Amino acid sequence: MVAMTLSLCGVAAAFPPKGEKKEKPTAEARFKKLDTNGDNFLSLEEFAGKKDKDKAAKAFAKKDKDGDKKLSLAEFAPPPKKKKKGE
Repeated sequence: MVAMTLSLCGVAAAFPPKGEKKEKPTAEARFKKLDTNGDNFLSLEEFAGKKDKDKAAKAFAKKDKDGDKKLSLAEFAPPPKKKKKGE
């Protein structure tokens, strides 16, 4: 009985209660996951991953503000926009 209770507690902990959203990974966590060679920059290949290469190349070029063909964390995830009053 005790083992069954403990195993049910483990299952309950793995699934958040209804209505609770799973937290999204931070931009920094996503960046680190994509940075497969650990150089603290994302190449087009790292950025694209399994995405459509043409769409990824367009998005990459838009984010690559300094045109150095690599994305820094700041380029990958610019600071959030300031909220307007009343939001």
